[in-house]
Amino acid sequence: MRITFLGHAGLHIETTAGSILCDPWKNPAYFDSWFVFPGNSGLDWDRYGKVDYLYVSHLHQDHFDPGLLAGHVSRGATVLLPDFPVPELCDQLERLGFTRFCTMPSGQVVQLGGLRLLVQALASPTDGPLGDSLLAVDDGTARVLNQNDARPADLGPVLAFGPFDAHFLQYSGAIWWPWAYELPPAAKRAFGAAKRANGLERAARYARAVGARHIVPSAGPACFLDDELFHLNDVARDHTNTFPDQTVFLDYLAERGIGGGMLLVPGAVLEAAGGACRVHWPTERAEALRPFTDKAQYLRGYADRMRPRIEAGKRRWPAPGIDVLAELKAWFEPLLDLAGHIRAGIGGPVLLRITGEDPVIIDFPAGEVRAYRGEPCRYQFTVDGRLISRLIAGHQVDWVNSLFLSMRFRARRVGPYNEYLYTFFKCLAPDRLMYAEGWYASQQGDEDDIQLGDWIVQRRCPHLHGDLSRFGKTTGTTLICTMHGWQFDLVTGRCLASDAPAHRLRSRPAGNPTAPAS
Repeated sequence: MRITFLGHAGLHIETTAGSILCDPWKNPAYFDSWFVFPGNSGLDWDRYGKVDYLYVSHLHQDHFDPGLLAGHVSRGATVLLPDFPVPELCDQLERLGFTRFCTMPSGQVVQLGGLRLLVQALASPTDGPLGDSLLAVDDGTARVLNQNDARPADLGPVLAFGPFDAHFLQYSGAIWWPWAYELPPAAKRAFGAAKRANGLERAARYARAVGARHIVPSAGPACFLDDELFHLNDVARDHTNTFPDQTVFLDYLAERGIGGGMLLVPGAVLEAAGGACRVHWPTERAEALRPFTDKAQYLRGYADRMRPRIEAGKRRWPAPGIDVLAELKAWFEPLLDLAGHIRAGIGGPVLLRITGEDPVIIDFPAGEVRAYRGEPCRYQFTVDGRLISRLIAGHQVDWVNSLFLSMRFRARRVGPYNEYLYTFFKCLAPDRLMYAEGWYASQQGDEDDIQLGDWIVQRRCPHLHGDLSRFGKTTGTTLICTMHGWQFDLVTGRCLASDAPAHRLRSRPAGNPTAPAS
């Protein structure tokens, strides 16, 4: 098996039974805030687009690049389609002219044209834009796992498919917390350090659990080339920065005794056969590694080259003639009528401060959008009016996958993170919203118990049903689910990261079987 790394989560996999193109991304994403790091514009995309199979893990813009797919990828490719409950990925690919689809039942091995394949689809409202997935490939000469951004709570299907020669996985930040929030600098650094540490440890836990011979950090980080965002790049290996690069994760693995880490750059080729992996560099090794060994200068030069493109993108932001309040009212209020669980989970008004416009309230309890009356709001967003007008004009149904990941906004909140709020903003269409509401309505208690330290707890995390036997750890009377960093008080069962009633842990001391579960 021959795997060419295309940058970020992009892979070109040549096998004994055909070629697979995975998550190719080249064009700037999220209002021209995210760029591929290291850059990959010099690759021969026509060559890599002539493939037998196409796999797009999910619809985030750093994995689904419609311009690249439309301009360079063969329409004769068969799409390995994750079996998401919402058909939006299929619909988007059909609009680009793809007609051949093989729906991959989640967690089931599929034999296809001499290949043994597994796609595991994640389908909670908080997974990607209503879905994320991973791909495992076996052609008889090697076996690889492309986990990219996916965070499966159940690794059973993956482990049954293995063992693996190479494991590609995400380890770096893809979130706006805490940098978009109005917090004191010291608080941002403290929260950033915790977020960075949790992300690295989560990825290391996946690496340990999968146990592949070789581990390749992928799917991040992006780099930020706009002058307004350049400070987000981790140039100096700052322990508070949430966007560590590949070398940081490889060092992290080595420090914890996890071997087999491998660094790839766009154009590098990994040959896997007979349990061994060998890397071929696209240029002299020293030159290929310059984005890491001389990162500040590399990024400055990259930013200079991209500045005209960024400025051209900003000129396209405004959408004239938009009555923001009227448009949001007509768009959001029918959705609020469908959003019983989400409205209850948010439980209050949300304030949108829009530059150049009067403030707007999304009143979740009342189910209406209206002018701001000066009332206190636990959740507030400040957004450039040009971006809001563009979101409205384009009817962007997923603001997480457009506005929030761009980092081009400010946020303020009183109290904990609220997943219902961001679920609403990624479900701005009836089908998405009804799916999310159905998912929340279907959640029931988990009857299985396990022992962690001195405590008996339910096996599945109340947050997103992560397997606590793999991702749970206890510190004193606190349980931490390292899958997403959520914490629970073992004495009371109360979630320390959310006040939502659904997020409550069943727990009791292991030494007292008759004690009532909290």
